[in-house]
Amino acid sequence: MRLGLDTFGGDFAPDSAILGAIEARQELSENVEIVLIGDESISRAKIQSQGVNPDIFHFVHTTDRIEMGEHPAKAFKSKPKSSISLGFHYLKTGELDAFSSAGNSGAMMVGSMFTIQAVPGVIRPSVTSAIPCPNGSMNILLDVGINADCKPDVLYQFGVLGSIYAQQVFSIKEPKVGLLSMGEEEEKGTMQVQAAHQLMKDSRDFNFYGNVEGRDLFSDEIDVIVTDGFTGNVMLKEAEAFYAMIKKRGINDDFFNRLNYEIYGGTPVLGVNGNVIIGHGISSARAIKNMIVHSLEVSNAQLAEKIKNAFQ
Repeated sequence: MRLGLDTFGGDFAPDSAILGAIEARQELSENVEIVLIGDESISRAKIQSQGVNPDIFHFVHTTDRIEMGEHPAKAFKSKPKSSISLGFHYLKTGELDAFSSAGNSGAMMVGSMFTIQAVPGVIRPSVTSAIPCPNGSMNILLDVGINADCKPDVLYQFGVLGSIYAQQVFSIKEPKVGLLSMGEEEEKGTMQVQAAHQLMKDSRDFNFYGNVEGRDLFSDEIDVIVTDGFTGNVMLKEAEAFYAMIKKRGINDDFFNRLNYEIYGGTPVLGVNGNVIIGHGISSARAIKNMIVHSLEVSNAQLAEKIKNAFQ
């Protein structure tokens, strides 16, 4: 298994990326290779400064990078030798089994759509977030940012994508899929949500629970929460803000500590022909380590292949 990492990705790159890779290397078995894509001399020097032999990693050298503030499509097209562009190239050719980055998320989506491309039949790929529940389980929230406006058929497909992800990666049998609305009744919500409910309620593609509300975000009654990317992103950022407030007040609680994004590292892009993991721009070394580990979990689950099979 070969896992690629963009060492230029993130606000604190390359240090956080390289330190996270070192932590991941210590955790993963020897048959898993970590490929560092970026400036090889900088990576080797940083690894050596930690008392670690750089030769335990593989390297793809480039000094070209896509900055966080650059226009995603223009940068991806004009910088074919950037770390993100090379990561997608090697993923497409099969030389990587997964590619991860905490860099320009827009460029990661451009690479996903135009290099490895969407699975045939998938209208819009999606990104998710794992939301902890008090009983120790997880809810999968999607979309959380790349599809601000969603038509009913797109929301329906999110139910399919989220259900497969919950089954294959989180080992949830027959995950219950809820549609986020402003009330449990099927006539509640926007026109898009009402229409999506009509599509989802008789679905044989997933186990539809019904409408859920914002207060159900941490509920253990459901497993997957479907919404548009605008609403999902607001909910996710609110959870992150709540965690930051709890820590600022010096409160230490096992459940609230699970709201820390670092635990989950990154999220796969669901619905594309490859294993692509996007991390938070502010990712620390711990978050990078967990992003790499999650890329292995996604690869081992053959998630992209199983989504492809579901849409055939």
